[in-house]
Amino acid sequence: MFERPKTGERAVLVHIDIGTTPDADELREFKELSTSAGAQPVATVMGSRHSPDPRFYIGRGKVEEIQELITTESVELAIFNQPLSPSQERNLEREFKCRVVDRTGLILDIFAQRARSFEGKLQVELAQLRHLSTRLVRGWTHLERQKGGIGLRGPGETQLETDRRLLNNRIAQLRRRLEKVDTQRSQGRKARNKAEIPSVSLVGYTNAGKSTLFNRITQAGVYAQDQLFATLDPTLRRVELSESESMVLADTVGFISHLPHELVAAFKSTLQETTEATLLLHVIDAASHQRAVCITEVNDVLSQIGADEISQIEIYNKIDLMEEGEAKVERGEDGLVKRVWLSAETGEGVDLLLEALAEFFHKEHVNKLVKLGPGDGRLRAAFFRLGKVLSETITDDGGWEMEVQLPRMEYERLLQSENDLEKQLIA
Repeated sequence: MFERPKTGERAVLVHIDIGTTPDADELREFKELSTSAGAQPVATVMGSRHSPDPRFYIGRGKVEEIQELITTESVELAIFNQPLSPSQERNLEREFKCRVVDRTGLILDIFAQRARSFEGKLQVELAQLRHLSTRLVRGWTHLERQKGGIGLRGPGETQLETDRRLLNNRIAQLRRRLEKVDTQRSQGRKARNKAEIPSVSLVGYTNAGKSTLFNRITQAGVYAQDQLFATLDPTLRRVELSESESMVLADTVGFISHLPHELVAAFKSTLQETTEATLLLHVIDAASHQRAVCITEVNDVLSQIGADEISQIEIYNKIDLMEEGEAKVERGEDGLVKRVWLSAETGEGVDLLLEALAEFFHKEHVNKLVKLGPGDGRLRAAFFRLGKVLSETITDDGGWEMEVQLPRMEYERLLQSENDLEKQLIA
C-alpha cells in the first residue's frame, strides 16, 4: 500500500484511442481538464488499441513506459482520458505505486472544486460517493489476503461492510436533502408559471461562453472564466424584453463529451431548470474546430434528460475570434429564427438575440377580440386568469367586448373546452 500525497499534482496524462484515429482537439480538451483540476502535466503518453486490455486498459508495454516516466519525472498522479473499471484502476495503482484517476474521477474533482452553493456541494458529494461505492475496496489493499477460509478470516471483510453501510447511509441522507431542495425549486417554477413568465435556459458545451452571455444580457456579474466548468451552480435572473413581455433566464452547468452518468443523476434538480424551460438557447463556440462534435454531444445530453423536444435557438458565440465573424440572424424555412451569430465578450449581435427572443415570445401569444354575453362571466374570469385583458367595454345587453392576449397553448385549451368560444370571436 502507498501513501497518497496531500499536495503536489505532477501528473502523467494517458490518452489511448480505442478503434478511432487520434484527435488533436480531444487531446487538447483532456489537457485543459487536467489543468482545470489543478494538475501539472509533465508528460503525455498516447497510443491506440483495437480494444481495451481487461487488466490494465493499456498494454504491458505502455505500463512499463509510464512506470519509467513516473520514476524519472517524480510523477505523483496518472490521469486517464477514459473511464476505467474499478479493477483496472486498482491494478494500475499497484503497478505505478501512485494514484490513478480516470476521466470520470477527474470531472468529479473539478466539480468538487467549483461547487459554491449548498445544493451544488450536495450534488457533487452524492456523485462522488456513487462513484466511490464501486471502488471502495481499493483503499484496503493491505487486507486483500483476508478473503475468508481457515486461518485467513480477519477484520478486512467486516471493515468493508461497515464502510459500505456508512456510505449508503450518507447517500440516502444526501438524496433526502436534495429532494427538499428540488421541492423548493419546483415551487419557484410553479410560481413563475402561475405568473405566466416564460423561462429560457442557456445550454451548451463547457466553456462555450454561457456565463459571459448571461452577464451581458442580465448584468448579473456571474463568475465567468476561460476554463472548463467555470459555472456549476445555476443562476436565474428576470429579463425585461419589452414593456409587456419579460422572461426568466437561467445559466446552467456546461456539458462535455462522456459526461459521467453519476453527474447526470446527481444534478437532476439543477438540470430540471433546462427540462422545464420554454426555450433553450444552445450556446456554441463558433471559433472551435470541434463545434459540430460539441453540438452533437450537447443534444445527446439533452436527449438523456428529456429536453430534446423543447424549442431551441442556436447561439454561435465568439465571432470576435473568427476572421470573418459577423453578427447576423439565420431563419429556417418556416421563417422562424434558428441561429444568432454574436460575441458575448464584445456585445456585438446581442441586440439581435434580444429581438429574436421578443419575436419568439410574441409568436407564442395570440391576440383576440371577443364578445361575451351577460352569462359568460366564468369565461371572462378565465381570460383574466390565463392571460392579459388589453381592453374591455360593456355592451348594451350587459355583456363585454374584450381584447385579450393569451399564451397560444392556453388559447387552444379554451377552444377545446368552450364550444361556443369560436362563435364569440370578432377578430
